[in-house]
Amino acid sequence: MSDKTGQIISKMDECGVKFVRLQFVDIHGTPKNMAVPLMKADEIEDIINEGLLFDGSSVEGFANINDSDLILKPDPNTFSTLPWRPEEKGVCRFICDIFHTDGKTPFEGDPRYVLRRALEKVEKMGYEYNVGPEPEFFILDQEEDGTIIPHDNGAYFDTEPVDQGTDFRRKLVMDLEALNFDIEVSHHEVAPGQHEIDFKFDKALKTADAVITFKQAIKAIVDNMGYMVTFMPKPFFGENGSGMHINQSLSKNGENVFFDPNTETQLSEEAIHFTGGLLKHSKALAAVCAPTVNSYKRLVPGYEAPVYVAYGLKNRSTLVRIPASRGKRTRVELRMPDPSCNPYLAFAAVLEAGMDGIKNKIDPGAPTEIDVFGKSMDELSTMGIDVLPSSLWEAYHALEADEVVKKSLGNHVYEHFMAIKHKEWDDYRVQVFNYELEKYLSI
Repeated sequence: MSDKTGQIISKMDECGVKFVRLQFVDIHGTPKNMAVPLMKADEIEDIINEGLLFDGSSVEGFANINDSDLILKPDPNTFSTLPWRPEEKGVCRFICDIFHTDGKTPFEGDPRYVLRRALEKVEKMGYEYNVGPEPEFFILDQEEDGTIIPHDNGAYFDTEPVDQGTDFRRKLVMDLEALNFDIEVSHHEVAPGQHEIDFKFDKALKTADAVITFKQAIKAIVDNMGYMVTFMPKPFFGENGSGMHINQSLSKNGENVFFDPNTETQLSEEAIHFTGGLLKHSKALAAVCAPTVNSYKRLVPGYEAPVYVAYGLKNRSTLVRIPASRGKRTRVELRMPDPSCNPYLAFAAVLEAGMDGIKNKIDPGAPTEIDVFGKSMDELSTMGIDVLPSSLWEAYHALEADEVVKKSLGNHVYEHFMAIKHKEWDDYRVQVFNYELEKYLSI
């Protein structure tokens, strides 16, 4: 028995663990799990070392029914109790990697493997990819007639009594810290009922795991408090939507390679070229980072959502922003992603796009320091500033044409992802909405 396994078993004994949840995600990033009852230490060791067979044919984006057996193997580094289930102190959780039945070959449809594969490529080049996401969400209430409404009428950085979310956020932060989250800040966001809790930079795989846990924990905690949470990008007409800005950097030998004290902006060539890669591949990235029909109700001008393919220093109206922090905190912020994305796929695609920029020395041009929200499309076109896709249909067609982003997903995930997105768009476009009835019924 390894020291790590021994430590985990000791922790399980200390917590009185009787059930182990083996967790993974489907192609959408939706958590799935199996609960395994445990009685003896050797059973725990067997599951950690050998994994557990399961049927992958019923998981969206996974295996075909004629070849459906897969193995879940717990990642020992992801062991955690579940603080939102205090009545079940005997429950713990592992996030798992998925393998074929030989127990050695990674399953190419596992989103976690997609990110692992991308990270292994840059690690061979000596880099470490660090990510700090900023997921926004709404806390919701329900009226007697079933109408879903924001739980308060607060606005950006409001305090009590307008901000009714302070108790929610305090409870959320405390429970997230019990899950070893290093919380940086929490506050009310721009829209009624909208909130943001940011956690600090970390290695990309650990951060992707954390995003899944974050969303799962917040939904469970708020549900226990009698309310609902949604990470839907645009739940309310006329209000700001929810984004998940991705702050990222590359380090080598412990040093942030995006920082160069000898340039005018203190940005390195790697930072500039990484930015160039993000801009070049931004339309295809939209399909992965803003992957739902609803995502494009957020990505419209006028609601602080980035739709213009440009970058700026400190400029929040551009697609890519490079914040003022330098030294170890130098980072590039991609502002188009939203919290409906699968973080494993999104981080992998964004990393591959940025690295393509470094590899091919893609020049993003001069930074844009004007408020592009205030410019007309003709003015922006004259400036050479393009726009992101305005629909999921446009986004997945951009993905079809982008070999770099396609390869980041791998053939299995790409083919299943595209089939799902085609169906999602077809389902959406045949619907008839109240807006259409009100607008056209009298024709």
